[in-house]
Amino acid sequence: MALIAHDHRKSDLLDWVEYNSESLKKHNLFGTGTTGSLISEKLELNVHCFKSGPLGGDLQIGAAISENEIDMMIFFWDPLQAQPHDVDVKALLRISVLYNIPVAQNRSSADFMISSQLIDETYDRFIVDYSKRFSKNFQDQKE
Repeated sequence: MALIAHDHRKSDLLDWVEYNSESLKKHNLFGTGTTGSLISEKLELNVHCFKSGPLGGDLQIGAAISENEIDMMIFFWDPLQAQPHDVDVKALLRISVLYNIPVAQNRSSADFMISSQLIDETYDRFIVDYSKRFSKNFQDQKE
């Protein structure tokens, strides 16, 4: 499970993680640099920390999703502030859709996800085979 928050949302995520810490202890947790470090230090949960988001952490999480290391993401992003790494954030959200992982972008959706009966079960995600689409587009371009 990936845990990510923009600067103005970090306290919201910390509060949510603290409230759900018993459930979260059962999962492998990943986070971008600052967020993951804060969760580890303040809440004493084991979090594998990637780099800070603007320094490539969002892309590292995206790569971990594509390698099936992460199967859900809690990402409290800031809707009122432009981020210097907006393209990376968009790429991360795109890859989460591509690999069909659930994504919570606020506390309500995070609450629904963590309280789901599926949270502690193995869940086989359906992943669309986009390679067929690429080969069709390639064929269309050749004609």
